[in-house]
Amino acid sequence: MAKKSKKQQQSGGTPATVALTAAGVEFTVHAYDHDPSHPSYGEEAAQAMGVSPDRVFKTLVADVDGALVVGVVPVAGSLDLKALAAAVGGKRAAMADPALAERTTGYVRGGISPLGQRKRLPTVLDDSAQAHPTICVSAGRRGLEVELAPTDLAKLTQALLAPIGRV
Repeated sequence: MAKKSKKQQQSGGTPATVALTAAGVEFTVHAYDHDPSHPSYGEEAAQAMGVSPDRVFKTLVADVDGALVVGVVPVAGSLDLKALAAAVGGKRAAMADPALAERTTGYVRGGISPLGQRKRLPTVLDDSAQAHPTICVSAGRRGLEVELAPTDLAKLTQALLAPIGRV
């Protein structure tokens, strides 16, 4: 993986890549042409990059007992809302209103990154991420992914690791 220079990130970076650069974390940016008609942002990213869908993770915002929580799971599966709620000590979880998720994170749907969010939300990373030396997550806009070590992602987002994904 190549570490991006601070100058590169500030000139065309997103809040996610700027945060990675500021933290001194090694990462690689992958850009691809986003197709607005594709039915799944995550699957589109995996196909466009030629990466296995179990290494590309989607960032989902859920409402757990009235508080927003981020779940980061492989695009090959789905978010287990009960498991997410349990991971953060909650009882009930539902997907957050998309407009609220966008306002709170500062990103658009399909481009929400777990990094560099406007308001830092509690984050849970599916523990399957540990099986890979690197994973890909949104870099903060559609058609842009960032590849990094899952340990770095967990550290920077202060994420809990828990089995929150379903295949």
